[in-house]
Amino acid sequence: MLKTSAKEVAELPDLKAVPSNYYVDNHHNYSLPAAIIDTNYDDDSLIPIIDFSLLSSEDPHQHSKAIQDLGRACQHWGFFMLVNHGIEESLMEELIGVTNEFFLMPEEDKWKYKGENVFDPIKYGTSFNYTSNETNFYWRDFLKLTLHPQFHSPDQPNNFREVLRDYCDKSRKVARMLLSGISESLGLEKELMEKSLDLDSGFELLVANYYPACPQPELVLGLPPHSDFGLLTLLIQNDVGGLQIQHNGKWININPITNSILVNTGDHLEIFTNGKYKSVLHRAIVNKEARISIGIANCPAMNAIVSPADSPLIQNERLPPLYVPKEYSEYVEMQQTKPLDGKSCLDQIKINSPP
Repeated sequence: MLKTSAKEVAELPDLKAVPSNYYVDNHHNYSLPAAIIDTNYDDDSLIPIIDFSLLSSEDPHQHSKAIQDLGRACQHWGFFMLVNHGIEESLMEELIGVTNEFFLMPEEDKWKYKGENVFDPIKYGTSFNYTSNETNFYWRDFLKLTLHPQFHSPDQPNNFREVLRDYCDKSRKVARMLLSGISESLGLEKELMEKSLDLDSGFELLVANYYPACPQPELVLGLPPHSDFGLLTLLIQNDVGGLQIQHNGKWININPITNSILVNTGDHLEIFTNGKYKSVLHRAIVNKEARISIGIANCPAMNAIVSPADSPLIQNERLPPLYVPKEYSEYVEMQQTKPLDGKSCLDQIKINSPP
């Protein structure tokens, strides 16, 4: 028997109230309505903006400033808007369009992609991971696709595969340039991350989220506060807001500027930089309009052992290694089979806390 998707619930005839098993109060530790209306809510006026074109500038002053800006964004925010990235706005819009077409397909056509295991290359589902013991749900349907080192795509809609391949090839180049710039911002060899984490065989996962229109958005969550696994996540979305990040104890509403890509640092960049560039907590709220977001997590190779970089610039007597080395695939399995709970998975492999 198939689980009911959030979209099916949202489209029930005469739906005026959200079913109680979607209430945020049923999810431990979260009180979304208060968090939205209290004084710990802020706007997005200070979100860093990184000009991607300057990272490869031949002008040494422009390049140096771009690297410094990138480092500050990673260290102080863990989140930034990327502009002038070279990916056509039309391609981004086309990907959002075909993704929307997927979620609008008949339920039986989508559920044939239901995955059974964490590492199934194509998985459609609802809530977080639709495990058999999940009784309280998030207002979200998802499609997860492994893009690299092997490319996977559903057969429908007809042009999904072509559009997705074009976008992910271009997105991968952007991510690799950013990771090289991040290494440079740390004073490390540009290729250190590439070599030590085997990025040529790096794991890439696309997560497309569909948050249906909700009659009582103040009662539910699309996704609770969490950090992403991997190194960097590159995200695009339609014109409906809903992403919030936590910064200095406040929830910041993110409304990206036109043709930008939202980038956030992940758990494994925090590990690699020994806590200097921390992953950022973020969450998804919902609206009375449907929202689509598409994120690509750029990650180490599945068999890579991720640990703080072996460099005196990151490790020293004052700040020894803070994280237990762990195979990347083991971390992913841990994160994907447990309830979303802030940065609890990363906390499990911390050795101690920085002073």
